[in-house]
Amino acid sequence: MSNIRIGIGYDVHKLSEGYEFWLGGIRLDHHKGSVGHSDGDVLIHAICDAMLGAAALRDIGYHFPDNDSTFKGIDSKILLKKSLEIIAKEGYSIINIDSTICLQNPKVKDFIPKMQKTLEETLALEPGTVSVKATTTEKLGFVGREEGIAAYAVVLLNKK
Repeated sequence: MSNIRIGIGYDVHKLSEGYEFWLGGIRLDHHKGSVGHSDGDVLIHAICDAMLGAAALRDIGYHFPDNDSTFKGIDSKILLKKSLEIIAKEGYSIINIDSTICLQNPKVKDFIPKMQKTLEETLALEPGTVSVKATTTEKLGFVGREEGIAAYAVVLLNKK
């Protein structure tokens, strides 16, 4: 059995006025925010799912259920750290992370370096380990209509 494992994560949240907009561990100024039980950070949630999935340890909803008041409004960076602890307990470490944010507005390209740095620091990873990309959906679908946001993540793990 190989010591290298790959996992993919995907998350979606509705966008609505009256909510803060957290993405990649940073707060963005926008008239809509991500609706969620936690802070609604879809990028971090997708990364958590990819990490847990690569280690065959289920998903974020299993470990941090949305019907548990402990996680109501929680900073998703805490969930990311806890996901890291879960995989580390099984002997896994992160080799790299590649992710894509699907969002029509706001444009996030100028915030990507800060997101990458925040994620790398949260996970205690070397600079250049986390890739964050962003795309619109050319005004198609729920993302294009600015009703929601989606994120994909792929994580490569190594077992010690």
